[in-house]
Amino acid sequence: MIDFSSSPLLVAPLLLGCTLTHAGVSIRITEVEAYLGAEDEASHAFRGKTPRNAAMFGPPGRLYVYNSYGIHKAGNIVCWPEGTPGAVLLRAGEVVAGCDLARQRRNDIHPPARLAQGPGNFGQALNLLISDNHAAISLDPSDPSPEFSLVSPAESPQFLTGPRIGITKNPLPKWRFWIPGDPTVSRPRRP
Repeated sequence: MIDFSSSPLLVAPLLLGCTLTHAGVSIRITEVEAYLGAEDEASHAFRGKTPRNAAMFGPPGRLYVYNSYGIHKAGNIVCWPEGTPGAVLLRAGEVVAGCDLARQRRNDIHPPARLAQGPGNFGQALNLLISDNHAAISLDPSDPSPEFSLVSPAESPQFLTGPRIGITKNPLPKWRFWIPGDPTVSRPRRP
């Protein structure tokens, strides 16, 4: 079982291969990025707590959802003990259930691998809303009706690490984790 009170750097690779379910869609997570709060210039919590980033300060195992570029909803899973900000950004995944619903939400005509490729697409396919901020993620398969449930794979996949994508502050640490060869993983834009 994943211990969300651990560092985002420890939680991030454990999320790979997990299936996150919400609002009729299930996505197998294939790519994530770790953000280390006050010690990470690229983190929304680097400059301290605000109404926008308050979810990042805990409790762990909750969602931090924010508007990206004013139109997309990006989702993160909060890590570290309450009061210490940190999170793992859900960058990409494979829609494994509710494909028609995800396609409808995205008005998508692209191949299935692109339905949840990129944080904004992931959020749209899963129907993330700002009101989902602070929502608890259930790891309990016997939970009768969780709003968000996360199921770990039978076997953890191999993964690679590299620099995070699309940031200008603190871009060098290899805090992006992905399943190699998976067609849903984001492709970094060339400079």
